[in-house]
Amino acid sequence: MNVLMLISDDLNSWLLENPERYTGKVIAPNLKALGESGVNFKYAYTAAPVCSPSRTAFFSGVAPWKSGVYNNAQTISKSEVLNQDAVLSLAGLFKKGGYNTFGYGKITHGWDQKEHWDDHVGHKRDPAPPGAPLAGLSGGEQDWGIIHLTEEQMNDTGGADKTIAILEKQHDKPFFLAYGLFNAHMPWYVPQKYFDIYPLDEIVLPELKADDLDDLPPLAKAVSDGIGSFADKVIKSGKHKEAVQAYLATTTYVDTQIGRVLDALEKSPYKDNTIVVFLTDHGLHLGEKLHWQKTTLWEEGTHTLLMFRAPGVSKAGGVSERFVSLMDIYPTLAELCGLTPPDYVDGRSLVPLLKAPKAPWESTAITGLCDKGKTDLAYISIRHELGRYTRYGAKEEEFYDASKDPHEWTNQIDNPEYATTVQKLRTLVPRFEDAAPPLPTALTKERRETPKKKKEEKKKESNPFTS
Repeated sequence: MNVLMLISDDLNSWLLENPERYTGKVIAPNLKALGESGVNFKYAYTAAPVCSPSRTAFFSGVAPWKSGVYNNAQTISKSEVLNQDAVLSLAGLFKKGGYNTFGYGKITHGWDQKEHWDDHVGHKRDPAPPGAPLAGLSGGEQDWGIIHLTEEQMNDTGGADKTIAILEKQHDKPFFLAYGLFNAHMPWYVPQKYFDIYPLDEIVLPELKADDLDDLPPLAKAVSDGIGSFADKVIKSGKHKEAVQAYLATTTYVDTQIGRVLDALEKSPYKDNTIVVFLTDHGLHLGEKLHWQKTTLWEEGTHTLLMFRAPGVSKAGGVSERFVSLMDIYPTLAELCGLTPPDYVDGRSLVPLLKAPKAPWESTAITGLCDKGKTDLAYISIRHELGRYTRYGAKEEEFYDASKDPHEWTNQIDNPEYATTVQKLRTLVPRFEDAAPPLPTALTKERRETPKKKKEEKKKESNPFTS
């Protein structure tokens, strides 16, 4: 069996058409068709709600609470667990198993074993349009608007072109082919036609609650950007619909590129012996809990998309409502292709659910995180049939009854009615004493200093008359 692995960045689960998550229109016909052609995992969760630790976890098979990689900008080279000789990337597993390996676009982030790719071209961001920031709210990546490039000139389009070229070639060995899109990561710069699909007067906003942060412990409140944040600025500026429109436009651009690749597979001689897996690395907030983008342990930040089509194993129309993890991808692909994964690999093979989507399953949906600047405490969350339990450090906790409160608006951690449930969920996550402490941040004091401060200090050093 060949493998086609498709990865999108920052694409949340809105297109699953779950009214408890989002009630607006999301145009993604290709991804929806892919989900219907195999098994669509409606409750899949990331191992970490940020690019680098999520991708490092599912591509290495090492969970954050073992590697110490919980957030971006950590010194991954200092992870003793992750850098052992026994650790083998997914590409390495297939290379060792006799496969040709190809990777185009954003697949890994911060950890890779580049020697395991026969051909690999990493991702590049598209250049910002002239006059950026176009939304006028912030500089850097927190922006959106019409791109100045043609669709053919965009880097994610180019990644799809390279992936299609591999599918059009003749191969004398099975292949592991991965294609990753930078989109729907901010900034959201896509062609006008994608914005036109979503008229502003038809945009539905996510439901928000004004006092959503009031019942959170201090470390949880710090995870939200809160008052004065970019999320707060978007909402108060009256541009919330514009931002959601841009995100949806980018979602449809992503769907279009995925559709091109899937069409190429369908036209190729490999369509009947190629496993297809589509995933997103984590979720995304668009104002919920006064937060923007990712890096939270709530539903918006942790809930991902995961779809599997495995010829001869899965059946069309399969829907699984079991709580699974992106960590389960590694052992699943290994089993489907008759490869033996390393002993250390976390996660559990999804093959039983590919065969019978309603089969019994104990939740694997555990997610880890730490503060980006103060990497002294690990945060751990589990999404389970019983709800969501989260522990920040050793003592601060949250619990949400998802059956009654799907938006996670009311923290029930002190409600005696849920004491037995909370105690059970505590036993299902790594204990604070057992979880690997977060690796130190790579954001040194020098890198965190503002350019203005650096300039002032440099000027002072060069002036002999200043003390």
